[in-house]
Amino acid sequence: MKAADLFIKALEAEGVEYVFGVPGEENLDLLDALHRSPIQLITTRHEQGAGFMAATYGRLTGKAGVCLSTLGPGATNLVTAAAYAQLGGMPMVMITGQKPIKSSKQGQFQIINVVDMMLPITKYTTQLASGDTVAARIREAFRLAQEERPGATHLELPEDVAREETDMPLLPKSSHRRSVAEHKALRMAADAIRQAKRPLLMIGAGANRKLSWKMLHRLIDKLGIPSISTQMGKGVVNETTPKFIGTAAISDNDFVHRAIGAADLIVNIGHDVVEKPPFFMTPHSARVIHIDYSSAQVDPVYFPQIEVEGDIAYTLWQLSEALEPQEHWDFRPFEAVRQALHAHIESCGTTDGFPVQPQRLARLVRDHMPEEGIIALDNGIYKIWFARNYPAYRPNTVLLDNALASMGAGLPSAIGAKLVHPERQVMAICGDGGFMMNSQELETAVRLKLDLIVLILNDNAYGMIKWKQRQMGLADFGLDYDNPDFVAYANAYGATGHALEEGDDLTEVLQNARDAGGVHVVSVPVDYSVNQSILNDEIPRLAGELDLEA
Repeated sequence: MKAADLFIKALEAEGVEYVFGVPGEENLDLLDALHRSPIQLITTRHEQGAGFMAATYGRLTGKAGVCLSTLGPGATNLVTAAAYAQLGGMPMVMITGQKPIKSSKQGQFQIINVVDMMLPITKYTTQLASGDTVAARIREAFRLAQEERPGATHLELPEDVAREETDMPLLPKSSHRRSVAEHKALRMAADAIRQAKRPLLMIGAGANRKLSWKMLHRLIDKLGIPSISTQMGKGVVNETTPKFIGTAAISDNDFVHRAIGAADLIVNIGHDVVEKPPFFMTPHSARVIHIDYSSAQVDPVYFPQIEVEGDIAYTLWQLSEALEPQEHWDFRPFEAVRQALHAHIESCGTTDGFPVQPQRLARLVRDHMPEEGIIALDNGIYKIWFARNYPAYRPNTVLLDNALASMGAGLPSAIGAKLVHPERQVMAICGDGGFMMNSQELETAVRLKLDLIVLILNDNAYGMIKWKQRQMGLADFGLDYDNPDFVAYANAYGATGHALEEGDDLTEVLQNARDAGGVHVVSVPVDYSVNQSILNDEIPRLAGELDLEA
């Protein structure tokens, strides 16, 4: 068969369901083979959107999502999505085309060295130089993309190689099991937890796996040790449980940082250095146990005294077997922090007024979304408010990116989530700036006949940067813009547009959109004037006044 046909057969053998992308001239043989395959091609309106969809598919399933582009500008448009998947630990395989490599009559037209370009932002990148190498290269790309730590891989398929005849067979999947922690390290960790007075669990992005979620709840239910999470660790612990304190959404001086300061031992589960560290170690601070699939990346502010390297779920299970609750454990400071934090979230979430304030918006969306509903956040100041004030009940029901933190990911990620979970309610939450960066994917969502709500937080500005600008005492300059009529814009794509006006009930608008089905775009004017007063002034003051010695 042609190498292009073998390529698609190999994707089928890997269990690929979707290929997201924008095909080009150099992909036509591959496209023809895909036409005869049960794999569904999701044609997108931009390669970056395709990459975000593929990465989100990988994040939610653990299987590598696949995206496709042509050479040159198509491939360069995948760079942001590659970094998004690589930093975020999302398994993804990118396929790009290329001109013939054995005889080309077009000189250097559209040709750049895509393999070298992808090298620093992928786990693996290679050009297929022969049809006989197709099966082996695809198996390697999927294996590496999916193994811990997951990430992006890339294959370049030149036009003439795609047309080559090959009789090479497919390679069977290899059986791979994560390594488990060494028993001496487990004993050291168990002894340290047993001897601590105020142990605290910190849940990071690496723990956001299905089995880790189960084992972590088993450990907490048995021992009662309180926990906090990073932004990308949200949902690993059900945030309504009485032992969950809160999310480290702000860099410092929030209530959760008081809990960190009260701990004498921090059990850091799934720590990933791509996220801003929620605490800085010093020689005199709490001891730290590092539990992850890989060893710690030691630096001046992170140097854990005990490392337990191996499968996280297995480690948590072993610790729950080895430990019993200790009479000398004192969790009263953590409970005081939890009560104060939740009281603050409750009080500031009831603020009425128009335009809507972000803390109120987080409360309204949480009241609307079912327990297993998924929100896909773009990037902006509202991400901090949702990370802090929006409780998650299940893993991967709050899809935010605190690694690359790229604008433009919210809508494509929501589309990917809806394809993986068509039975769940999915909502994209985007700032007006981030929405417009990939708003063309509204057409993709409408064409796929998805039921999807897109919430646009409209302040006619790059609000996060305006907040930072104000913090630095700089002039208000360069960050304002005008938006289109979002109702007309949505309707032009075949979606249904809504613009919230003073006196409208957002909950009613969201319910009507959900019940009607289809793609709905809801533009909500948002008031960010509280960012400074609450995030920078009120929260540090209230957290600092908290008496943890009583």
